[in-house]
Amino acid sequence: MNVFNQLSIWLSFQLSIIFLVGIPVTLFFWSIKKRNKAVNKLLSIYWKTSLLFFISLLLLIGKYNYALLITNISTLLMTFSVWFWVDINDELKEYDFSYSLATATKVWRWSLTFISLNFLIESLRNFSCFSFINSTACEIWLQPSSNFYTVIKSLFNFFFGANFTPSIAKFLGLFSLLIYTLGLIQWSIIKLPKNGRNSCFSENGRN
Repeated sequence: MNVFNQLSIWLSFQLSIIFLVGIPVTLFFWSIKKRNKAVNKLLSIYWKTSLLFFISLLLLIGKYNYALLITNISTLLMTFSVWFWVDINDELKEYDFSYSLATATKVWRWSLTFISLNFLIESLRNFSCFSFINSTACEIWLQPSSNFYTVIKSLFNFFFGANFTPSIAKFLGLFSLLIYTLGLIQWSIIKLPKNGRNSCFSENGRN
């Protein structure tokens, strides 16, 4: 793997942290302050969907062979979740450019889309890593999760007085993936047919 590819992957992860975590946190609390139900609902759905991304980080720490595949599925689902809802899309269209919260949300959605597609393209360049992350050629994909591992290891030791190992990360990741999958299936069978692409953000009245 050449230096340019390594740098590109590293940059993709850094941008992911900013646009997948940092900016959504800011927008979420901003929407609470502004009492904007549409943006708040959008971010609430986004955070539920993004749990899969954090699960994939656990699987990367645990060096689960399909961790990179799950990471890409998570970023695509996160992107899908911010464009899917018709009522929220219509609401955001009604705000003009001067309403900074809506404008920032629109810019973030497009940025998130670009980041997700770029991440997918970078992954496809190392297609074998989708099914065998433990190969030498895929080591670069495991490096960004090391910082996350350090944080979790410290917290795990603080709260439980035990050592957090890659094996534990893999077990927690797979267990969480099972729960997430069951929740997604339940939503697909029960809520999606009932509500369709309506997020129901305005049930308690329009902003």
